Amino acid sequence: MIEARHLRVLRAVAATGSFSAAARRLGCTQPAVSQQMKALEASAGTPLLVRTGRETRLTQAGEVLVRHASGILAGLTAAEEEIAAIAGLRAGRVRLVSFPSGSSTLVPTALAALRAAHPGTRVSLVEAEPPRSVEMLREGDCDVALAFRYGSAAAEWDDLVVRPLLADRLIGLVPEGHRLAGADSVAIADLADESWIAGCPRCRRQLVEVCEEAGFTPRIDFATDDHPAVIGLVAAGLGVAVLPGLAMESVRLKGARTVTVEPSVQREIVALTLPDLAQVPAVAATLDQLALAAPR
Repeated sequence: MIEARHLRVLRAVAATGSFSAAARRLGCTQPAVSQQMKALEASAGTPLLVRTGRETRLTQAGEVLVRHASGILAGLTAAEEEIAAIAGLRAGRVRLVSFPSGSSTLVPTALAALRAAHPGTRVSLVEAEPPRSVEMLREGDCDVALAFRYGSAAAEWDDLVVRPLLADRLIGLVPEGHRLAGADSVAIADLADESWIAGCPRCRRQLVEVCEEAGFTPRIDFATDDHPAVIGLVAAGLGVAVLPGLAMESVRLKGARTVTVEPSVQREIVALTLPDLAQVPAVAATLDQLALAAPR
């Protein structure tokens, strides 16, 4: 019989490429990892790993087992959490991953409300932009992913539970002394000759697509995921930018002015989880609080 603890070790070996690195990740010894892999191979009845010098790689059977491991472990986690709730322990654990502007706006309000309503629920938070955050969810490294997307690429999440939260409009940023700083609205084509400051890869791609639809290719001189850095570069007169509305809520606009950019571009903010995990009370409560924290 294949044991869950052996699957966790196999995933760690596959992710790190060696027994010693897997042992460091799992907080155990290399002999313990080796022993558990031998036990797993005995249960599977076939080799799962091939060690050549310092390299450890998966056999075909090992690749199949790793591919199924995330779903199996997510299902076991869901079962353990639901059983604990049914037994009256009133405890739960939620691993949340969020993009930075969500971490500074939606997440604090949601987690404060969750702690007040369910003090026994523990929530951890790490930051990652999509698509990496969505990969972490599918790989079993988190329980809820706060993510965003542009357009209507719904198929990319059709295997997940999607809780829509809000539509977040992109807002233009120009230096205080810019010729368009006092305009009520600005056509993005009016910024065709400007130097641009772009954000994360997904946001950068969207910026290029919108500008190309307006008839020009933006000259991107700077790229940074740090929103205060974007504002600092704009304020210094080094370029113009667009930032999501959520990002504007937690930064100071010293030296920069916001403008409404046309055509309107919005990103959809959602909370994602796996179907099995959506049944876990602590995960469901986290999704509910994230929805309540979203501005109406």
